[in-house]
Amino acid sequence: MRVLVVNAGSSSLKLRLLDGQDRAEQSADLPAGTGGLDTSRLATVLHDWPEPDVVGHRIVHGGTVFTGPVVIDEAVRTRLAELSDLAPLHQPKSLAALDAVAAQLPDVPAVASFDTAFHATLPAAAATYAVPREWRQRYGIRRYGFHGLSHAYCARRCAQLVGRSPSGLRIVSCHLGAGASLAAVLDGRSVDTTMGFTPLEGLVMATRSGSVDPGLVLWLEEHERLSPHEVATALEQRSGLTALAGTGDMREVEAAARRGDADAMLAIDVYIHRLAAGIAAMCASAGGLDVLAFTGGVGEHSSTVRRRAVERLAFLGVAIDTERNNTAQDDADITAQGAEPRTVVVTAREDLQIAGEARRLLDTQ
Repeated sequence: MRVLVVNAGSSSLKLRLLDGQDRAEQSADLPAGTGGLDTSRLATVLHDWPEPDVVGHRIVHGGTVFTGPVVIDEAVRTRLAELSDLAPLHQPKSLAALDAVAAQLPDVPAVASFDTAFHATLPAAAATYAVPREWRQRYGIRRYGFHGLSHAYCARRCAQLVGRSPSGLRIVSCHLGAGASLAAVLDGRSVDTTMGFTPLEGLVMATRSGSVDPGLVLWLEEHERLSPHEVATALEQRSGLTALAGTGDMREVEAAARRGDADAMLAIDVYIHRLAAGIAAMCASAGGLDVLAFTGGVGEHSSTVRRRAVERLAFLGVAIDTERNNTAQDDADITAQGAEPRTVVVTAREDLQIAGEARRLLDTQ
């Protein structure tokens, strides 16, 4: 079954056409900036490509309504739009891509896969905020978690790399990119994660602060007369590595740190402190650690981040081989000889996760 995978990001629309063996037949990244998606260019691309059997869309938020992939019809499309308040920066872009592709391929079935769905299995203790009951009931306030498609694929690939069944396997998956989150995976199911009601909670990221004291937000609104929008914009777009080092690109931060730049060195220290603490917390949620996995742009390509994080986790028995870590490419086992928990690097392949979900769902229809 040939699958067209559609991934609408903040600045681009990624299209991947996969054949029945998950080989990439075609690939394109179309710009989708402030002016919106270039539908004429999309039409040209899809006209030149073979027609898929199904389209798989990455949708950021499924709320509590969609906890697994779903075939898209008018009712589903309407419900997805209603969830835009939960992801105002991402959901509209996904829906615009959905509509644009549907206009070009009206007779091809489409499936929505959700970044939140993998975390629908969080136990109540991990998903519940200690806030007034009426807020939780009226607004659906809970910890949703994100990057679920990446974490789901990573966990599945980890089991293959270490030659074990997902049953009983305790994995901590580290998706480290411009956005970053961790997941504790037990028996192939997410039992904890660092992102929450929004993708702002958790780790330090490229431009996002990660977790901050909510009292700080209230203090800024009161003492600096900042509006909620101003605070949100600062925490989402002008914080994280960007606030600490002047850039959100970890490669540039590391280069500056090597030159002795104090701000860059502090940025990495803060990043690693939050990362190592988060990994340890995920181990507690999973009941231990069998596999530590690094994925995403930073997780795959920064040997320094991997090394420094693992050094902080020696008390868990985690250790990596220096040469393997420095030369890791694609999917790689970088575990030091004799270390019990395995440490691996996994190439992020959300497209494979989406394609697999689309095929399995249509096979059951």
